Amino acid sequence: MQWITLASAIVGAVIATLSSAFLDRHRWRREQAQRLTDARRALYGEYLASLSKARNAFRLLARDLSASVSEREVSARNSFAPCYEIRYQVAITASREVVAAAEEAFRRLRDVRDLAAAGTLAGDEAYSGGRGEYEAALTELRLTMRKELGSDSLG
Repeated sequence: MQWITLASAIVGAVIATLSSAFLDRHRWRREQAQRLTDARRALYGEYLASLSKARNAFRLLARDLSASVSEREVSARNSFAPCYEIRYQVAITASREVVAAAEEAFRRLRDVRDLAAAGTLAGDEAYSGGRGEYEAALTELRLTMRKELGSDSLG
């Protein structure tokens, strides 16, 4: 009879250990997923802010009638430079969908930078078109980021 009691205790201990390990692993995975989501949320906000700062600098350049071409080029390149660092962080942290949308927005903003640097003014059709393409790419980027972060399911 004692061996049945001992076997029952061993089986109970094994079941308890396995279920505890399973629950710990499940909790660890959930925490890892939450940390990744939090890191992505912060990075995406930083990336969008970086693009916005550059975009605002280009808007000012496109409205400045007194700046020379060389001043415009230097200002445009300096304003856009911070976007590169964050772009690389997005490339290694985000999903493929977000990376593709981020690259498209980056390229369209780079086109706006080139227009502003070349002296294209805000009222010119080329500048308006470039700005429109950037805004469309930015909207798509935001939607893709929201989808990945689950923001759309929040209500």
